[in-house]
Parts: sequence; C-alpha cells; structure tokens
Amino acid sequence: MNANPPLVRAEVANRSYPRWIETLRDQTKVLIRPLTPDDRDAERAFIEGLSEEARRYRFLGQVRSPSEDLIRQLTELDYVHQVAFAAVVNDNLHDRIVGVSRFATDATGRSCECAVTVTDDWQNRGLATVLMRHLIAVARSLEIERMVSFDDAQNVQMRDLARHLGFSCRVDPDDATQVIHELTLRPHES
Repeated sequence: MNANPPLVRAEVANRSYPRWIETLRDQTKVLIRPLTPDDRDAERAFIEGLSEEARRYRFLGQVRSPSEDLIRQLTELDYVHQVAFAAVVNDNLHDRIVGVSRFATDATGRSCECAVTVTDDWQNRGLATVLMRHLIAVARSLEIERMVSFDDAQNVQMRDLARHLGFSCRVDPDDATQVIHELTLRPHES
C-alpha cells in the first residue's frame, strides 16, 4: 500500500484533493479519490446498486432510493469536518463507484463517526481496508482524537475489518442490536 501523505488544511481549502491508485489483493487497481458534488449521480447509482443487506448495514435501516437531500448531504462536503473517499473503477467507458469511506466530526472536532461500504462484487479484495486506512490517515492529519462507527451487531465483515484496523468493540448501551467500534487516533491533550 502507498504511504499516505498528510492532508494539509491549505490543500483542502484550495480543493487540490489527494488521489491514490491502489492495487488490491487480487491485483486489480482502483482509484481512491474524494467525493465531490459532481458525483451526485454516481453516488445515487452506488447506493441503489448495493444489496439490501449492504444498504441495511450502511444506513442501519432500509434506504432503497436515496432522497435528493441525502445525496446532497453525502456529496457536498467541507473536507474539514466531513470527508469522503470513493473507490472508482472504469466500467464500460464510464467511472463507477465501488466503495466509499467517510467521516463527520462532532461539534468539538475531536471525535468523528465513520462508515465504509463496498459493493458486493468488490468485497473480499481488501478494498474496505484501503479506504479506511486513507480515512484514518486524514483524520489523524486533522488532529482528530477518536473515530467511532455504529454498526449492526450482525455485520461480521465490519467486525472483522474493525478488529483488523485496531478498533475496540462494545455493545451499544442504547441499542443491543448495534455495536460501537472505536479507534483512538491520538491521546487526548488536556
């Protein structure tokens, strides 16, 4: 995997987003790049193309066809408090999103909630790991201290990924059907 250069706030402000070409376990190559408002249609197609189970795991409920408001929320990001990376492949002469990782910070900017989703036909290639490693590196470069993910307790693939990336896991005290994965990115400074 490529070394992750730190993302500098000035780069974000100038919108010179980072991009990476990654080689997955099966030797396929994928472009990892930030989502932009131009990805509205591709993000909609990505969500609608997910299996029912994948949509349920991603949204912790059923989202068959995302609303315009949801698409706007998912693609219009400030890249300081909200970050999203898309894994893109060329499919029959057009780009197709096959995976997305994202985070949004809390009001303090010290903690963020993250998510990662990969289409069924691109799972088990290491793509979720690649997407999350870039997301974690960017969160660290923005001096975020803690990353959390709320997941369906039945989502075994997410549990295994979180464990592989060093996240701890506990049952959500407010909902026993969910777990909370947590990763300390840097110690809290008083």
